[in-house]
Amino acid sequence: MSAGAAVTAPVPGLERLARVLDELGRVVVAFSGGADSSLLGYVANRTLGPARVLCVTSSSASLGADELAHCRALAAEWGLRHLVVETNELADESYARNDLDRCYHCKRELMDVLAGPAASEAATITLGVNLDDLTDYRPGQRAAAERGAVFPLVEAGLAKHDVRELSRRLGLRTWDKPAAACLASRIPHGTPVTLGVLRRVEAAEAALRGLGFRVLRVRHYSDTARIELGLDELPRALDERESIVAAIRAVGYRHVTLDLEGFRSGNLTRTALKNDSAEPDRAAR
Repeated sequence: MSAGAAVTAPVPGLERLARVLDELGRVVVAFSGGADSSLLGYVANRTLGPARVLCVTSSSASLGADELAHCRALAAEWGLRHLVVETNELADESYARNDLDRCYHCKRELMDVLAGPAASEAATITLGVNLDDLTDYRPGQRAAAERGAVFPLVEAGLAKHDVRELSRRLGLRTWDKPAAACLASRIPHGTPVTLGVLRRVEAAEAALRGLGFRVLRVRHYSDTARIELGLDELPRALDERESIVAAIRAVGYRHVTLDLEGFRSGNLTRTALKNDSAEPDRAAR
């Protein structure tokens, strides 16, 4: 089924999202190309029309080149009015030192950059945050809300499984796209974020995708790469052990390890929060 395929029966979640967007009138969508922002951008464009929707992708060191290309391709396929803006969060020492509020500083930078296009469009900044995201520690959401951004998926009552199901019914190829957080999320909190580390992680993950793996993270521990894969891909990883080791060493890692627990989104932050005894209530904020 191709994008834009007719939905034959009323879909309550889709109707609620359309109403939320219609009430906003004009929107700027922070468009990362993941399942959430893709659904938001697509439905906004369909509901309000391209003249009232601007999808904006932030190009920075923490965004892989393949993800930026993916965003451009989606915009072209779906007829989205699309703008790529540059952000430079690495220049912010608060971000680069990589404490538990790194995402706050990143999103603050993004909101500051989006403020210009939003003002020109007389539009509200919207983010693809879903209900499940509210249960996790995501300080970036706080930075966005402080600067007036809204979360239409949340207002429409959509959780992650709703986003994927609606996307599937609409024929969007992003319906089953694996989560693709920024490259800095591969670096343990307390380890500084540098351009060199980001590029090494990007190259390592690209190498694994080149070997056919789909759901993955390469966690950076100095000269050690800790690979997380989808559980269904772990057996094949053992069969292709030599190819994986060679590919990861080729980008600069000396040691290559495979995490037998498999891929877990956000696990570095959860581990850091557990160890953050100085502020035991931080996760509640």
